[in-house]
Amino acid sequence: MRTFSYVRADDVDAALRAITDEPNAKFLGGGTNLVDLMREDIERPDTVVDITRLPLAEVEELPDGGVRIGALLRNSHLAAHPVIRSRYPMVAQAVLSGASGQLRNMATVGGNLMQRTRCLYFYDDAAACNKREPGSGCAAIGGFSRSHAVLGASASCAATHPSDLCVALAALDAIVELRSSRGTRRVPLVDFHRMPGDTPEIETVLADDELITAVELPPPPSGVSRYRKVRDRASYAFALVSVAAALDVQDGVVSSIRLALGGVGTKPWRAYQAERALLGAPATEESFRAAARAELADAVSLPHNEFKIRLAESTIVAVLRGMS
Repeated sequence: MRTFSYVRADDVDAALRAITDEPNAKFLGGGTNLVDLMREDIERPDTVVDITRLPLAEVEELPDGGVRIGALLRNSHLAAHPVIRSRYPMVAQAVLSGASGQLRNMATVGGNLMQRTRCLYFYDDAAACNKREPGSGCAAIGGFSRSHAVLGASASCAATHPSDLCVALAALDAIVELRSSRGTRRVPLVDFHRMPGDTPEIETVLADDELITAVELPPPPSGVSRYRKVRDRASYAFALVSVAAALDVQDGVVSSIRLALGGVGTKPWRAYQAERALLGAPATEESFRAAARAELADAVSLPHNEFKIRLAESTIVAVLRGMS
């Protein structure tokens, strides 16, 4: 780990001043990803700005029935909150399926949005990785690619986004609140993470001087919601495929559908094509399978991850069948 300066911010304005004034600075919340990356010499901040004392760790009910979740709320507290458990069960399910209990006790909501890929080549400094060293190439393309993306990949990068929580947030039309010295802006979660394209090292739309202060959820969708994660083992493993779904069926017909996928995309993947195919369609296995195939029609596999396309289709069908 390289030498760095440490600054503790006591309020949001102080944090914003520090990130603006200090060269090459990074915010420290839970530190469950940043500290690991610093140890691996992947993240190399000159200054770490400790924001753990900022008053950004509450769940606030909004007048319209939605909620505002502070960016520094611990993941374990989010999953245990009675409003989240009752109104947004897929959020609680997604959080509890990710990481270990110890990590959930430290990790924050804002940090979850900012976590970086767990691609093996990203962590291997002997391998080519455009995320770690832009312009060096992508060893996953032509290498061992079992864990990599089948949706959204480019010639520069095929790494998947690792978050479970973000998949649920994408399905729920979450909004990310960002603060800087220039003011506040609100970005839909589905637009917060970027596709890799030719610049996979630029992973979000967050500016260097901005701080994630909250995530807002609109009123919960009608019907039943669920998060399901398929992985190699039941404990502390990243998704091969995950599905966040909210489904409402009236008189045998799909009247409302929200669907997002994890483990298969370079970002949390909102399944808009499947949603369009299902809305107004009969709530049958045939319709569910046709919608899943429509979403995955543009999937492109690498030599070792073709199974993800079939697995994603089967998981979508199984989740929706169990909810209808």
